[in-house]
Amino acid sequence: MEVSVDEKLFPAWSWSVEQCLKEYQVKLDKGLSTYEVEKWRERYGWNELQKDKGKPLWRLVLEQFDDMLVKILLLAAVTSFILAYLHGDETGESGFEAYVEPFVIILILILNAIVGVWQETNAEKALEVLKEMQCESAKVLRDGYLILDLPARELVPGDIVELRVGDKVPADMRIAVLKTSTLRVEQSSLTGEAMPVLKGTNPIFMEDCDLQAKENMVFAGTTVVNGCCICIVISTGMHTEIGNIQKQIHEASLEETDTPLKKKLDEFGSRLTTAIGVVCLIVWVINYKYFLTWDLENGWPTNFKFSFERCTYYFKIAVALAVAAIPEGLPAVITTCLALGTRKMAQKNAIVRKLPSVETLGCTTVICSDKTGTLTTNQMSVMEFFTLGGKTTASRIFHVEGTTYDPKDGGIVDWNCYNMDANLQALAEICAVCNDAGIFSNGFTFRAAGLPTEAALKVLVEKMGVADSKVRNKIRETQLAANYLIDCNSVKLGCSEWWTKRSKRLATLEFDRIRKSMSVIVREQTGRNRLLVKGAVENLLERSSHVQLADGSLVPIDEPCRQLLLLRHLEMSSKGLRCLGMGYKDDLGEFSDYYGDNHPAHKKLLDPAYYSSIESNLAFVGVVGIRDPPRDEVHKAINDCRGAGIKVMVITGDNKSTAEAICREICLFSKGEDLRGRSLTGKEFMALPSAEQIEILLKPGGKVFSRAEPRHKQEIVRMLKEMGEVVAMTGDGVNDAPALKLADIGIAMGITGTEVAKEASDMVLADDNFSTIVSAVAEGRSIYNNMKAFIRYMISSNVGEVISIFLTAALGIPECMIPVQLLWVNLVTDGPPATALGFNPADTDIMRKPPRKSDDTLINAWVLFRYMVIGSYVGIATVGVFILWYTQASVLGINLVSDGHTLIELSQLQNWGECSSWSNFSATPYTVAGGSVVTFSNPCDYFSVGKVKAMTLSLSVLVAIEMFNSLNALSEDVSLIKMPPWRNPWLLVAMSMSFGLDCLILYVPFLAEVFGVVPLSLTEWLLVMLVSAPVVLIDEFLKFAGRRRRSRTKVKTA
Repeated sequence: MEVSVDEKLFPAWSWSVEQCLKEYQVKLDKGLSTYEVEKWRERYGWNELQKDKGKPLWRLVLEQFDDMLVKILLLAAVTSFILAYLHGDETGESGFEAYVEPFVIILILILNAIVGVWQETNAEKALEVLKEMQCESAKVLRDGYLILDLPARELVPGDIVELRVGDKVPADMRIAVLKTSTLRVEQSSLTGEAMPVLKGTNPIFMEDCDLQAKENMVFAGTTVVNGCCICIVISTGMHTEIGNIQKQIHEASLEETDTPLKKKLDEFGSRLTTAIGVVCLIVWVINYKYFLTWDLENGWPTNFKFSFERCTYYFKIAVALAVAAIPEGLPAVITTCLALGTRKMAQKNAIVRKLPSVETLGCTTVICSDKTGTLTTNQMSVMEFFTLGGKTTASRIFHVEGTTYDPKDGGIVDWNCYNMDANLQALAEICAVCNDAGIFSNGFTFRAAGLPTEAALKVLVEKMGVADSKVRNKIRETQLAANYLIDCNSVKLGCSEWWTKRSKRLATLEFDRIRKSMSVIVREQTGRNRLLVKGAVENLLERSSHVQLADGSLVPIDEPCRQLLLLRHLEMSSKGLRCLGMGYKDDLGEFSDYYGDNHPAHKKLLDPAYYSSIESNLAFVGVVGIRDPPRDEVHKAINDCRGAGIKVMVITGDNKSTAEAICREICLFSKGEDLRGRSLTGKEFMALPSAEQIEILLKPGGKVFSRAEPRHKQEIVRMLKEMGEVVAMTGDGVNDAPALKLADIGIAMGITGTEVAKEASDMVLADDNFSTIVSAVAEGRSIYNNMKAFIRYMISSNVGEVISIFLTAALGIPECMIPVQLLWVNLVTDGPPATALGFNPADTDIMRKPPRKSDDTLINAWVLFRYMVIGSYVGIATVGVFILWYTQASVLGINLVSDGHTLIELSQLQNWGECSSWSNFSATPYTVAGGSVVTFSNPCDYFSVGKVKAMTLSLSVLVAIEMFNSLNALSEDVSLIKMPPWRNPWLLVAMSMSFGLDCLILYVPFLAEVFGVVPLSLTEWLLVMLVSAPVVLIDEFLKFAGRRRRSRTKVKTA
């Protein structure tokens, strides 16, 4: 029986190696037996991450139809299909034409479902990438035999595993024996630590400690950077730290919520559903007399007569209402606008993976940022160094510019390499030779090969140069030649190479945590051996007896000199610099003639216990201050966030003092600011009562959480979301994936980010830069404003369509537009202007406004009133032009009867259903533009087949009004006089395109037949324009009233 995933495993880090071995009844030299392996596997299962069964495809497809607007459209399509089938012959439509309406509606719904299913199936890719991080094989001891490549999935707790340099760790394991003096593991993807971590075997006597403190454990998915060790497997599969992350990602994905805009549109959908139902009911109640009649006898209704034909006609009106009310083109236009937004953002190095996140960015209220690589460059750089001057009481401080591994990035302030004295040359030699790092470039960025601190020292050596001018010129020539080599990946470090050639390296005394230093024995050009040492400043000072002055002379260290050195060291540390002391030793005793492995004293170099005595009586040279510097542009970005009302919180795995120093430098905190309640470790924050946690998070201003673990990040994000904040969270490691998934906007790093983080995110930063997030937020705000403009435009157009159909039914006249025409308007002619509104220029003060609240209404009372006024005009204009064609000879001096059609009374038009009972009624055929004639055998067909010209006028008026209305949508309140249409030239292009498409269906015979329209003459087009244009004047008046109303509100508030 497998153990449950939530079972608490024993704290191996706080147990001795012997206790761990006893727990699994295993010996280090034998390993588990085959029987024991089976026993443990039965309990713990295979060493692999579980994969939850996803939703079946049929269920995903069905879920796409679980939306009220979609259900209404589906009902409309089914009704339309049945009516087309029953009355195909009667309406004169046959074949494809009869089924255009249901076919188009169904096509829209299918496309919508395909997009939805595709988005759902992409959602859980992060879990798949997580599985790829697992190691494939391991070197395991079983039954006393070493298996060199046992599949990692077969590991069980208690297995004895050997790890070497470059190995990926296959499970969470307790280090039992170090086979080399040091062991370093790269675990930044799991903990967020910038540097490889030094590991040991001693127990840590804390029952509950964070990952960074578990120095005797190695974790699945991390990599051994240097050293070799024997480990005991403690946790496998879903019990490992990476397994916990998978669980957290899965849990976070279950908590995913809709974007603010999606919530508003859903809310709008449910209200629209109610409105459609009410309007349909009113239409049926008003017109019941046409399909249901009865006689009265003695005051009681009898002899009921029901007309199925007339009833189905009002069914068709209900279908038309549903089609008119729902903006079918809206999903397509929103997707197009968001896609265009993603292109703009990609140009600014923000790659959006999930389209809705573009809109969510616009209402971001909190940015939770990682420190390393986002606020900083993630490239260790020497910021300053100091040595003594001409006497022991005087020090020289040198400031270094540049924040990357590029040797040409910056230099040393007021530096002249001709002035390199003996002391500075000794410093350069130690930095260059006591060093195993290199630098490579991919053509765009410079990266470290080896330890980042050592790479930074190599860059310093290049900036220092060499004193000899001949050598310097030769190095410059070599570097120029290297630029033309085919392999340009490795960077030519000419000065460092010059030093390493002068000082031949004979032996290395590896770093260990006791003496906190590393050193090398080198053969100088003079033929003498010298020991070069670098390490922790305090430790080197304790083992130094002399100090080197500027001229190279050595003087004994006295107490004032020691205090001066420690004071300078303290000053550098308080700036967040990581300080390394440099020293050397010429009198090496028995190692003065050391030459290699065969030397008599070589045995001492194999035992780290001797290293401290070898590194004693040193000559102290100087101190170098290194750090991961903040990016230059972050300071401005933080100020922009402050102006935009966005809170910035730094959540990092780094230590507290470093995080605080960086936050002060980027002006998240002011220099003298008290950081109580603003700077806490993850553990300190989680230990507080929930009321106090909320109080801290609610406080204005920046905050920093250091030594944060994945669960801390998740909990902070969860709390912020519960408080109503819209949270953007940055991260690059595997450990960040759950919080990225949980946040409203998960932002992964493109350069340093792991694939797991990228797959869990909504957006990827191509340049890993915090300021890019701020640019993306500004773009998101602009896109939302534009989306609001076209959503209002499209919905106001739909309100007009609903009112026109309602008026048609209320007046009892023939329908002036059929559903397929409404679909054409909603999908095709409305689409281009709505999309073009997405190109409206951003407001200049967009980042000086507070973020909009996620619960802000899309349509408030004033906007709804404007919709109703504009919609009423649209309805009156479209129905009015239909009535005018039937009843008036001329309008505004335009002759309407030049085509020869028959004029009738308005009362006749309202009672057109009783036409067959009229005596002496006749209707003459009439001509249309292009010369063709509209004929009908039965005079009563004048109200069905014969209404084609009147319907065309109504459709054209509707299209023209909506084009003019798109000009109104350029700004919510600003007049067209102040914001003329050419401010957005794309809108003028889109309007031309929509008119062109309208002309297409009018003047192409096949399309005219499908859509039930005919060509119009120039005078008829003039009528269309005269009826449509007033919509601009009406909205200008409403905008003016809105501005007056808002200014009065401001005065009252003031």
